[in-house]
Amino acid sequence: MKSWLKLDRIWDALALLAIAFVLWKVFIAPRALDAKVAYPAPPVAYARLDGGTFVVRDARGRMLFLDFYASWCEPCKIELPLVEAWSKAHPDVLVVPVDVGEPRPVVEAFARKLGLQNVAYDARDTATVMFSLGGFPTVVVIDPQNRVRAKWEGLNPAIGLAMDNAAKELR
Repeated sequence: MKSWLKLDRIWDALALLAIAFVLWKVFIAPRALDAKVAYPAPPVAYARLDGGTFVVRDARGRMLFLDFYASWCEPCKIELPLVEAWSKAHPDVLVVPVDVGEPRPVVEAFARKLGLQNVAYDARDTATVMFSLGGFPTVVVIDPQNRVRAKWEGLNPAIGLAMDNAAKELR
């Protein structure tokens, strides 16, 4: 009987940890936009599917969200459409999905499948080092002064809320 009580308490503790993680991910982490920890955005440029080049410094003066992903990433397939919908509803903010480490044909097929717009790609995987990416998806928030203000790693079902908050706070 006592072993069942211990097992029940372990499950209760795990449930509380899971709830705490979700609350942190949805409500606390997206608000971590402290100017004291801001740093200059790396001087990077990525090829675009439309044939041009996206240069991060050229976005200076605008709010910028870089959404780093890979086509094999299952959480990315959930978050990318949420970010894309937010982007379409906020044309005053620049949102650039950046495929990392994959060749152009793979990027094109995946972008077409998900209906992604404004896609750039980093076939040489320089973003992993330049933005210290720990996994996918990762959204990097860059303010109009071209400073990195936040980095949100992992799937966030409330990514639109986080982006709303950042866009309002950093304009």
